Amino acid sequence: MKPTEFTRLTDELAARGEPFAVATVVKTEGSSLGKPGFKVVISGKGQVLYGTLGGACPEAAIVHTAKKVLSTGTPRIVKVYLESVDKAVEAVVKSQTEDEIHVETNCGGTMEIYVEPYLPALRLVLVGQGGKDEVEDALVRLGTLLDFEVVVIDHSPELTQEPDKLIRDSDYDLSRFEFHPGDSVVVLTKGERDADTLQTIGRSLVGYVGMMASKQRAADAIRELRKRGVAEAYLGSIHTPAGADIGSLTPFEIALSIMAEVVAVKYGKTIANKSLRAEGQAPIS
Repeated sequence: MKPTEFTRLTDELAARGEPFAVATVVKTEGSSLGKPGFKVVISGKGQVLYGTLGGACPEAAIVHTAKKVLSTGTPRIVKVYLESVDKAVEAVVKSQTEDEIHVETNCGGTMEIYVEPYLPALRLVLVGQGGKDEVEDALVRLGTLLDFEVVVIDHSPELTQEPDKLIRDSDYDLSRFEFHPGDSVVVLTKGERDADTLQTIGRSLVGYVGMMASKQRAADAIRELRKRGVAEAYLGSIHTPAGADIGSLTPFEIALSIMAEVVAVKYGKTIANKSLRAEGQAPIS
């Protein structure tokens, strides 16, 4: 592929919010088909999408490292030894570090490869109902402070800070919005479109779905979705009433509790929340 294909591919992956890693040869010694500057693009699923490192052997070995850096978000430099079968097996037995990879090939040289993760920007997507909403306004500010890319879908919001993206079409069809797997979505529809909005979001894979609502309104929305045949797995994942149980009362405190829950989910942590599930209530029938 041409060098321009590298830029086109990485731009497309970034635009789609897909994680990927770039592995680049930075140094070689001895015999090696790969040369400094050779690179590959590896998808989050471990597929080599572009380029070469000089052969299938080093590329297959580096995929494991790529998955590792994507899970940690930390780049690494690994040294790849291109050795005979006997030497490779012996070295693997003795090796105590993940920064050395021993590949079974007869080239005899070594390659140093820099593996860098490219992770999509985490987005905070707020679906509003229009008009003044101090919680929505505070979520925009807190989301920005926490380095989220903030997207507001609201036909007439009153905000003191501009989000990264604002969709204010009065008749916007939410099903047209391209949700990303890492998105945190907060529903602020105040009853009018609760069930419809949650159902539309449920057709995509996202990291977090929360709805700001009273316990009764939350129960009504879940009951309606269950009547529509929405999958129980999705219903059980909805955080409503949204927010960590921090005793929040003011709009800013409520927004803070929601962001605390969003961050906890991001890092796979379990915290006490205000949801119906947290109170040990039976599923709504």
